[in-house]
This record gives sequence, C-alpha cells and structure tokens, in this order.
Amino acid sequence: MTGMADLVGAARCVLLDFDGPVCRLFAGHPSALIAEKLKELIEEEDGGELLTPDLRGTRDTHVVLRAVAARRPEGELAERLEALMTEEEVHAAATARPTPYADPLIRTLVATGRRVAIATNNSPRAVERYLAGRRLSSCFAGHVHGRTPDLRLLKPHPHCVLRALESTGTEARDALMIGDTPSDLAAAREAGVPFVGYACNADRAGTLRDAGAEHVVTSLQDVLAAVSAPAHG
Repeated sequence: MTGMADLVGAARCVLLDFDGPVCRLFAGHPSALIAEKLKELIEEEDGGELLTPDLRGTRDTHVVLRAVAARRPEGELAERLEALMTEEEVHAAATARPTPYADPLIRTLVATGRRVAIATNNSPRAVERYLAGRRLSSCFAGHVHGRTPDLRLLKPHPHCVLRALESTGTEARDALMIGDTPSDLAAAREAGVPFVGYACNADRAGTLRDAGAEHVVTSLQDVLAAVSAPAHG
C-alpha cells in the first residue's frame, strides 16, 4: 500500500475541498440556520411536497440540495435554492476561520512547484472571497471549481474534480485530493485521483475510514511535513 508521504511527494497537483480542509466556512454563520432557510423556501415554492420527514430533520445544507437535485433538478425552485445558498456562503466567507496549517500548506505546495486547485460543492464566489481575504488568490488563480447551477453535479459526482484536473493540465494519477467527507472520497475515486482524508476529530476520521479512505489525518501538519518527502517507487 502506498504511504501518505509517497502520495504527497509524488503529487504534481493537489486538489482541495474548501469547507473543512481550507477553512471552517460556517464558523460565524451556522449552516444549520441556512438549512432551515432552504427548507422554508421549498415549503414556500411547492407546499413542502419535497420535504420528507428525514429532510425536515436534517441540518445539512447539501442534503437538502441533493434531494432537490434528485427529484426536481430543473426549474425555478432549484435556481432559487442555489442562489440562496450562494448568498449565504458568500456572507459566511467573511467570518470563516482558516483550518490550522492550511495557509502554510497551500503556500508551501506552490513554493515547491506544485499546482493547487479547489474542488468543492460550495459556491466559487464564496471561495474567491475567502481566498482574497487570506491573500491566497494568486495561488489558485483560474483553478477554483465549485458548485454550478446544475445541482446534479454536486459531489459525489466527480464533475468539479475533473474540471480541476482539466484546468491544471494534470493527469489523475499525478494529482492528490484532500477532502473531509465520503462524498469527496467518492468523487476522487470516480475521477481516479488518489485521496487523503482530513478529519477535525476522531468521529469524522472514523466516518472516512468506514467509507474506505486508506489515509486519514487529523491535522494538516502531517501533510505539510510530507510535502517535501521524496516519493518512493
């Protein structure tokens, strides 16, 4: 089995999920409140027909978006939900907190000649606002790939991962994806990209391992330490 240091050392391009590996997007603007706003909009638009008991109980915004994508992917409801989500994420970006070691990891990857890209289910507008605030925009110029109006393309669909590979001119085998959810892992696998999971606590680490992630770190310091490690055959 290839070790994490080998994966990092061999990667010519590192693809990062945004909320989690780069920052806590909703540190100052709780996503649970946004999920309620999305459900209120669904109730307003269709009388709650789409709101199953499980969906009514969820606090996960992406669960809400995926449910609409599965049952009503086209039309005004999907457009309004995506627009509302974008507005809330852009607002949240102003109070997002950087993940420990994320900034130095990004800068070190670039300084050592690697390309970096964002592959996320979040709005690219929110990503760009956050990166500008951290003076990281130049590291990712042209390589931020986020949610599109077509909610069917949210991860675990590999769309944003494939776009990141294309924009950076990288073959899947020469890239590395760092993500914090099973959907990140599934998208990377579908695209053929090696994966390292980031988990902020033991429960999340267990979730990633249960999903099949071979390499999981609880601090990006481990990845940063491996950036300059030589790859072994």
